[in-house]
Amino acid sequence: MFKTGRKILLQYKVLRLHHKMNTNKPFTVLVEGNIGSGKTTFLEHFRQIEDITLLTEPVEEWRNLQGWNLLDLMYKDPAKWGMTFQSYVALTMLDMHRRSTPTPIKLMERSLYSARYCFVEHMHRSGILHPAQFAVLDEWFKFIHNQIQLDVDLIVYLKTTPSVVYERIKKRARSEEQCVPLSYIEELHKLHEDWLVTRQHAECPAPVLVLDADLDLSQITEEYKKSEHQILRKAVDVVMRSPNKLSPKKPITTSPISIIPQRRIL
Repeated sequence: MFKTGRKILLQYKVLRLHHKMNTNKPFTVLVEGNIGSGKTTFLEHFRQIEDITLLTEPVEEWRNLQGWNLLDLMYKDPAKWGMTFQSYVALTMLDMHRRSTPTPIKLMERSLYSARYCFVEHMHRSGILHPAQFAVLDEWFKFIHNQIQLDVDLIVYLKTTPSVVYERIKKRARSEEQCVPLSYIEELHKLHEDWLVTRQHAECPAPVLVLDADLDLSQITEEYKKSEHQILRKAVDVVMRSPNKLSPKKPITTSPISIIPQRRIL
């Protein structure tokens, strides 16, 4: 335990030094996964650490834009409100990407990339978006991606089974999600897998760590705690291999790394 604690402390020291040497640019981690995959629980585990800034998905902004609940409107009538909602998602996510932090590590719940490669892509493939609407959203994404510096150093993918997260969604009972069918969860799962695991759909902006997030949410925090030093070690590895964060963007082609929990809740 003492050795593990020392390792974690040294890893944080390396990241603090990296933060200072790169004009206070944080090491940015995207926490990605399906609806109900446990992203909030994962982020809460790291809230106690003073060297990390947490940026949660701006759901409340989506629920109240000058009094309008865009999330609810999108779920109830996606063909009518899908483009409006995804346009606002892009704006709020861009704000999160660009937000400076006083800490050497920034954890973001989802990103512009998952918005485009998973959620907008699903709307496009399923015919919810008119081809002209998709073209506008796609051009906006390409412009942001090519013209604005979006620093991403690591992606943590909370890999889940669609049936497991479907049951979680029903239990947490968000009013907007009551109409979400299992088929939608399955389609989103495939898009996440194609993007982050098999790399069949789109490029990854950073290396990927895969966590098995099928554990019961009451137990999974302990597994995240066990994985903490491995996540930090990977963060340090990436920093050491990428001394110049301002270098041209290159697609990540290496295979994702899996961190498998030692036990499952049956």
